[in-house]
Amino acid sequence: MNNKPTRVVLYGAGLMGAVIIRYLLEKGFELAGVIDNNPELVGKDAGTVAGLERELGVPISADAEAVLSQGADIAVLTLLSLMTDMEPFFAACARHGVNAISTCEEAFFPQTTSPEITERLDALAKEHGVTLTGSGYQDVYWGNLATVIAGSTQQMTALEGVSSYNVDDYGIALAKVHGVGMTPEEFAREVADANVPSFAMNVPGWIASQLGLHMTGISQVLMPAYSDHPVKSTTLGREIQPGQALGMAARATATTREGIDIVMEVRGVVYEPGDVDLNSWVITGEPTTKVDVDKPNTVELTCATVVNRIPQVIAAPAGFTTVELLPPARYLPTLDQR
Repeated sequence: MNNKPTRVVLYGAGLMGAVIIRYLLEKGFELAGVIDNNPELVGKDAGTVAGLERELGVPISADAEAVLSQGADIAVLTLLSLMTDMEPFFAACARHGVNAISTCEEAFFPQTTSPEITERLDALAKEHGVTLTGSGYQDVYWGNLATVIAGSTQQMTALEGVSSYNVDDYGIALAKVHGVGMTPEEFAREVADANVPSFAMNVPGWIASQLGLHMTGISQVLMPAYSDHPVKSTTLGREIQPGQALGMAARATATTREGIDIVMEVRGVVYEPGDVDLNSWVITGEPTTKVDVDKPNTVELTCATVVNRIPQVIAAPAGFTTVELLPPARYLPTLDQR
């Protein structure tokens, strides 16, 4: 029997990376390396970056090729939000024979928004016998939560989800794709008119796939959010002024051959005092059911879902295998619970 711990490389040592380091250790995974090109982090010990009381003897390295070539079972990618940016990072893992799971929001179901990239990565992963995928908060709360509720419904005509989160919790890459700090003209030019794929666009396809529905069309509306007074953004390191976007709401609507509409709205803005995360699903039909998740801790839930998914991803078929094709994420006991 092989009792060797699973070796995990962390690619990205920012806000969520620091949480994931602790979660990996608490679940008994071996931290095989940490990659980040931030000069303020390179050379520091991973334990220090994660706020642990001890060093781990794992220095953060900017040399991804060197770290990945040392061998690992899987890499956790906490980097960027769009597949156009993530493709080289996924590809590097695949070429080194390392499975990869990413918090990249579009990677949740990129077939809808980046089919060519997904096909290239799928072929590369199969060539090297590894699995690539995306997971995180959306895996459970934008996906499996809705489909489990659907399993208790006699007849559906629509599923509609709403989720909000603080973009300051996730770093500069996510803030950028939400248009944070942009004027109305900049938002129209760089986000709305450019039809940047919002995270909402990836949810209906995931749900349709798991439920065996057939999408016939999908569209999105991107709506900037503003405040009438300055709002401090820790990610931008400045105040966002009135007339500059705090972020946006994105609403994706999909139709299906079966006549069931799937709607997802995500609201990502810089929070003001009193703002809280929310997650809600309404399934319209017989019966109509509404489920609210009160004040979900989206950062911690994202990190825990990714870590709990690791054994399933390693065991999954090679290719870009989205998680609706895997069993639901399951809880892994921590070391002190075994």
